[in-house]
Amino acid sequence: MKRHQPERLEKAATAFHCKDWLYYKLCGERMTDPSEGTFTYGDFRTRTYSDEVIASLGLSAQRPLLPEMIEGTRQHGSLSAEAARSTGLPQGTPVVLGYVDVICAALGAGLYDPGADLGCTIVGSTGMHMRFVKSAEDVVINPHATGYTMPFPVPGSYAQMQSNLAGTLNIDWLLDVALGVLSSEGVERSRADLLAKADGLVAAAQPANLLYQPYISAAGERGPFTDASASAAFLGLSTRHGYGDLLRATYEGLSLAARDCYEAMGDLPKEVRLTGGAARSTQIRRILSAALGADVRTSERAEAGAAGVAMMAAVCLGVYADMADCAAQWVTPYLGAREAPDAELTAIYGKTYALYEEARRNMPPLWRSLAQRNGA
Repeated sequence: MKRHQPERLEKAATAFHCKDWLYYKLCGERMTDPSEGTFTYGDFRTRTYSDEVIASLGLSAQRPLLPEMIEGTRQHGSLSAEAARSTGLPQGTPVVLGYVDVICAALGAGLYDPGADLGCTIVGSTGMHMRFVKSAEDVVINPHATGYTMPFPVPGSYAQMQSNLAGTLNIDWLLDVALGVLSSEGVERSRADLLAKADGLVAAAQPANLLYQPYISAAGERGPFTDASASAAFLGLSTRHGYGDLLRATYEGLSLAARDCYEAMGDLPKEVRLTGGAARSTQIRRILSAALGADVRTSERAEAGAAGVAMMAAVCLGVYADMADCAAQWVTPYLGAREAPDAELTAIYGKTYALYEEARRNMPPLWRSLAQRNGA
């Protein structure tokens, strides 16, 4: 915008994110939150804007556009008279500004549990993997400087994140290939039809019989490494492999990619809380647990992100003394039974992960050659 539409910036008064604009319309106050503010322009250690970061982005002249940060667990606005007339809500109703969506989803899904060594994985179209970190000193910056660190709505704490660009998109792709073959023969099925039988096929297939690199997105990969030319591949294919083997390898590839992300953030967590549609799969939970060597628990909380914002509001308004008390009622009752990793599978995937990592390290030159050949 600075390069192509500078006149817009010259007329602008504030640079808002969507939720910050809604807060402004409700309260008449120009604010953002510490996760949103520091994510792009700040220092997570101090929870403030960084002039050095802003200058490195060439935006020093636009620094006045950045709104003040407000901590939603301690401060809130009040519904203005104008907003009250528009919404039908009482004037003065407390309005709490939540953190960015992924942080609130992690809070609602169970990333915070005092005394526990936790991770949280959202098994969705993308794969989001998070570690709860108790202090800035405990944040692990990996050699490739990938991933994200954001303040967490608990005093002094943070969430470290690594994200696979393609999560269940890999599964969708394989299902669509099968659907295309069926359709060509006049047989109409849906993804849901195939998914209903997927766990059975995966359970019947031999573990680690193939190696799958789950970089199916045309945009490449962003976690725990960044390579726009990265592409997916099955390694070790032969005539003895069938559809069930491909499906299991895809589940395993996603799980090994999750381990790759957690490894970049430090030691593997002892327990991982799961959310996202694919977490309903028994086999995905079993394979992911073994690949990480960690217990898994699935959050049955619907709309975890909305729950996280509500938890912030409850603490801010004194409904709960602190986030630990709130989580005990809002999160713990919605966690499924703890599922321990299968020892035999864990040993298999421990050896497989070494191969996965070796293949990932050696593939970039080939990815780039293929991208150049294909004009990407």
